[in-house]
Amino acid sequence: MVFVGGPRQVGKTTLALTLLGHGATEKHPAYFNWDNPTVPSRLRRMELPDKEPLLIFDELHKYARWRNLIKGIYDTEKRFRWILVTGSARLDYYRKGGDSLANRYRYFRLHPFSLLELNATASASDLALLLKYGGFPEPLLRQNERDLRLWQRDRVSRVVREDLRDLEQVREISLVEQLVELLPERVGSPLSVASLREDLGVDHKTVERWLLILENLYLCFRISPYGAPKIRAVKKEKKLYLWDWSMVPEGGFRFENLVASQLLKYCHFLEDTEGYLMELRFLRDTDKREVDFVVLKDGKPIFAVECKTGEKATSPSLNYFSERTKIPRFYQVHLGQKTYSRGNISVLPFTQFCKDLEMP
Repeated sequence: MVFVGGPRQVGKTTLALTLLGHGATEKHPAYFNWDNPTVPSRLRRMELPDKEPLLIFDELHKYARWRNLIKGIYDTEKRFRWILVTGSARLDYYRKGGDSLANRYRYFRLHPFSLLELNATASASDLALLLKYGGFPEPLLRQNERDLRLWQRDRVSRVVREDLRDLEQVREISLVEQLVELLPERVGSPLSVASLREDLGVDHKTVERWLLILENLYLCFRISPYGAPKIRAVKKEKKLYLWDWSMVPEGGFRFENLVASQLLKYCHFLEDTEGYLMELRFLRDTDKREVDFVVLKDGKPIFAVECKTGEKATSPSLNYFSERTKIPRFYQVHLGQKTYSRGNISVLPFTQFCKDLEMP
């Protein structure tokens, strides 16, 4: 049994239907969507189609006892079928009550398009499209700014007013919507929960709870600082990024968010397919020297990445931290064409970085 989680409208249903066969639609007898009013009663009665080797259960986590339900189906059908469960929330988090599903499933995360998925040659024009329209299939393939704005508005509204309502007990929906509106301006900088608390007029714990909910609904993600032992690294501040980087104002922070998303996808891919413990962090000391990202594998740093929109000189922070940490490789990625290396620091276009790293 496989669980596939990921943001709303990232393509989970399309992927699932493709696995059912060419031309399969949501009316296929092996596809069950919990939002369909006829599905809940059919599943409770175990009305499953005969001679279908693969069963698809979509948005099943919206049922409070879904864990027991899917366990019963799996234990009964595992000798005869494969089972795929998809959801626009963290299925590993929303496991409420009942017997354990341990050792019964593998969990995979479906991300927006990466640069190499869009085009294996990874040209500068491909990167420009990703920066402008984001990595979600519908707006990226349409490439229409008006459609992008409408799609963004509808997606956020459905996440907050439908998914959040189905999974959490939050009364102040309008304040959560206001919080979502505030987040794009906070991307890339240390996130001040105190500032958000003041803007929203609620307490610190409430803001933290809402941020955690938005993370579990794949609207945003936060990364923690990397505390290298020989520097005075910050320890508590986190940075926030959006799964849809096209919501971030154009410029350096949008590019940084895109890089963060591609690196997170790289980490999740190695976790979900190879079993490594991967972490995406950032490096910052008390004197405000910073490198945007550090990737850790099984607790050890394997490389760090600094983002620059232009072909600028090597960041002084890269030189500083390369001499004082055990991070073996540093990269400065940019939107231009210049490439050069000095010691363990490489400056190169982001397109080339993706090819060298073989980003999934």
